[in-house]
Amino acid sequence: MGTTSFLTRARGLLRIRNQLVRECLAELLSTFVLITITLGCAAQTITFETKGNIITSYVGSAIAVMVGIYVAGGISGAHMNPAFSLAMCLTERFPWWKFPIFVVVQILASFISAGAVYILYYDAIWHYSNGTLTVSGPRETASIFATYPADNVSVANGFLDQVIGTGVLLVGIMGLTDTRNKPVPKGLEPVVVALLVLSIECSMGANCGCPLNPARDIGPRLFTYVAGWGPEVFRWVEGRG
Repeated sequence: MGTTSFLTRARGLLRIRNQLVRECLAELLSTFVLITITLGCAAQTITFETKGNIITSYVGSAIAVMVGIYVAGGISGAHMNPAFSLAMCLTERFPWWKFPIFVVVQILASFISAGAVYILYYDAIWHYSNGTLTVSGPRETASIFATYPADNVSVANGFLDQVIGTGVLLVGIMGLTDTRNKPVPKGLEPVVVALLVLSIECSMGANCGCPLNPARDIGPRLFTYVAGWGPEVFRWVEGRG
């Protein structure tokens, strides 16, 4: 009886009643799950070489989207992406005043995720890189965290690549969730969105790594800057191999 009473009181004290705070924490958690799994796939593929490949990275990151939506879809909507938050604002399905708050939360969660993956793969990263954190070269490790262009991809082509990829993602999600269209059966939306992400990665991932998400790139890129990779992480690097 005593233990039950204590747990009841503890739940009452820890319960967050402010709706905005609840939504921000949910968005933080869902984005953290998404980016941690996505970056973890990249870290395993790059540092262990034989324990992952581009297919495992694509599948893992697509499933991460599904998990993130299931984690917080009913609380914050699990945007996990500033581009999606912006699209929701433009279609009047999300208030504009929340937009900058969600963007900050999403970038913060991505930054924290990069730190978590760095800690998780710390030994592997330093062993693979021979003790030097670089953005280019045969032993670069910056691409674990942020996306960089393939050889001979120009700035204009890279920009167009991201506009088209993100546009297809947003149009697909809007169509899949439109109740006036042919909506996905309730509860299966995260699964279908994950398949959409996987199809985009398989068809548009070669040029720039297919981030489709500003927070997924900005947060981890900021982390690599402060963690030792230096200002080169903000430069457009061609011929990185």
